Amino acid sequence: MAVVTMRQLLESGVHFGHQTRRWNPKMKRFIFTERNGIYIIDLRQTLDYIEKAYDFVRNTVAEGGSILFVGTKKQAQEAIAEQATRVGQPYVNHRWLGGMLTNFQTVYKRLQRMKELEALGDLSGTAAGYTKKETLQLSREKIKLTRTLGGLRDMQKLPAAVWVVDTKKEHIAVDEARKLGIPVIAVLDTNCDPDEVDFPIPGNDDAIRSAELLTKVVAAAVADGLIARSGRRRGGDEKPEAGVATDEPLAEWERELLEEPKKADEQQPAAEQPAAEQPAAEQPAAEQPAAVSGQ
Repeated sequence: MAVVTMRQLLESGVHFGHQTRRWNPKMKRFIFTERNGIYIIDLRQTLDYIEKAYDFVRNTVAEGGSILFVGTKKQAQEAIAEQATRVGQPYVNHRWLGGMLTNFQTVYKRLQRMKELEALGDLSGTAAGYTKKETLQLSREKIKLTRTLGGLRDMQKLPAAVWVVDTKKEHIAVDEARKLGIPVIAVLDTNCDPDEVDFPIPGNDDAIRSAELLTKVVAAAVADGLIARSGRRRGGDEKPEAGVATDEPLAEWERELLEEPKKADEQQPAAEQPAAEQPAAEQPAAEQPAAVSGQ
């Protein structure tokens, strides 16, 4: 079963890139066409890259690794915090502090300090042993640490991989991950550099629905990996819900993009169909019982 469908990608606006004057030539191979001065991303490639990223994240988590979710732009903040929390992964959805990865020992000490302040309890009044002024200072320190490091509360070591929404805005996080050899999974809009990412997902990194859908996909892969790690097998081939499709009408050119893979499959030789499409691979299994009953 597909991790996410073409219709879900279309309805979430994943296919909308930047204006044609704002682009990175290295992204040319991921562009399907241009409409009204806006680049349209090839969602057929997006689907393929989503599958690759999904498998990598699932296997990484299954082997005991963690995924750091990073997205500090407004459009991604809520989805990053919600999905990372849902699957118990660390996240940064406000300001990225330089050295969060490359100087993790110092960051870890600040995390311990944050927990010490939390252990003091309510700092709104006068804490035991502290003056009113000291209590106010401690309260402000606690709020600041919680805002910047709250999502990393349970991170004991460096993550096995990093999920990033908008590599241009989060360039410091990407640079630190690359310096440490930590794989980067990221949304690649038409103005991004694909050479900076290990597992790219061509798509819109500016729309709220797009960032939410793709972050849900990564969180679903994490959930799958956690289940595999615990040794429990899931029934059937069902995967966690990646997004919710609606029945909103599509524009004519969007419908053409949606139907393009079907036309391509119909033009392929019959001998190639079992390898290209999963339903074709199921046909021999459906005919086998009839052959056995005939004997």
